[in-house]
Amino acid sequence: MRQTGILPDHEIAALFASGALATAHPLDADQIQPASLDLRLGAKAWRVRASFLPGRNHTVDAKLDRLKLHEIDLTNGAVLETGCVYIVPLLESLNLPAEISASANPKSSTGRLDIFTRVMTDHGQEFDKIPAGYSGPLYMEVSPRTFPIVARTGSRLSQIRFRKGHSLLSEAELAVLHAEQTLVAAEEPNISGGGIALSIDLKGDASGLIGYRGKHHSALVDVDKRAQHDALDFWEPLYNRGGEDLILDPDEFYILVSREAVHVPPDFASEMTPFDPLVGEFRVHYAGFFDPGFGHTASGGAGSRAVLEVRSHEVPFILEHGQVVGRLVYEHMISRPKALYGSDLKSNYQAQGLKLSKHFR
Repeated sequence: MRQTGILPDHEIAALFASGALATAHPLDADQIQPASLDLRLGAKAWRVRASFLPGRNHTVDAKLDRLKLHEIDLTNGAVLETGCVYIVPLLESLNLPAEISASANPKSSTGRLDIFTRVMTDHGQEFDKIPAGYSGPLYMEVSPRTFPIVARTGSRLSQIRFRKGHSLLSEAELAVLHAEQTLVAAEEPNISGGGIALSIDLKGDASGLIGYRGKHHSALVDVDKRAQHDALDFWEPLYNRGGEDLILDPDEFYILVSREAVHVPPDFASEMTPFDPLVGEFRVHYAGFFDPGFGHTASGGAGSRAVLEVRSHEVPFILEHGQVVGRLVYEHMISRPKALYGSDLKSNYQAQGLKLSKHFR
């Protein structure tokens, strides 16, 4: 066992046993993932005037007293509208040991619905970052961007990873690991900036399908129901018409796919790094965690492509086939998880190509 790295499933369970993690409701059977814990919405939400961070000297509740507009009961489900910002206390709370920190990220299905979520703590100065030794409640900012949603107490929109010490692989370590285990299916991997590059596929599948663009003024999406909605009621399919490029319209939401298949070996975890402004005026991939076993052959993956949530900002922007759109960073696991992403957990997106979220049929 390593002394530093990401905590696997059995050590996350041990955090509950030790009191470092607590929950107001019993855990869901599948809530602990190979390298993360799903976080659940609590009993109420507040619509607020604007997004905020509490800052070093304030709790979230203190800021809510000034910024909240009205309270919403989530017990039996409630509609969260597009363009609005909501703050939701979570069922899980923390009392972390001094050597353990954490970070949060939207779940894959959350990102594919264009639901903007960020976790914050009392006295927090950054979203989605929980300092080592933090003790207190967790809150989530939720802002649906394309589709209005129905959410309820227990809905799982975000996930949290726990780590001890420094766990990131260096570029030299990445190069060695890629040579041994093929992290991305590329003839000449682009390893720089602390990660390994992913590029966009705009050639499409056998039918020429390259992606989807979200429709405006749609019906509600229930975040807890699978295969509930007809995809064409919410999405416009996009096809390659010979140009192998795509013009991103400002503030439209697109589901696209990486050209390369991705592989996360069982002893590692991966994350897509935030948007780099040097590659263009767009944001790629809200939901950045890739668990151990993603794309792993023994877990039913044989390489899985990364589905990308893409949004352009300010100006139209032309994406071209093969253009670099993001980078994957890899981290050591402290030890191998008991269950890997994929066949062990009947995971939703193993062996995927271009694929909408689990809510659509």
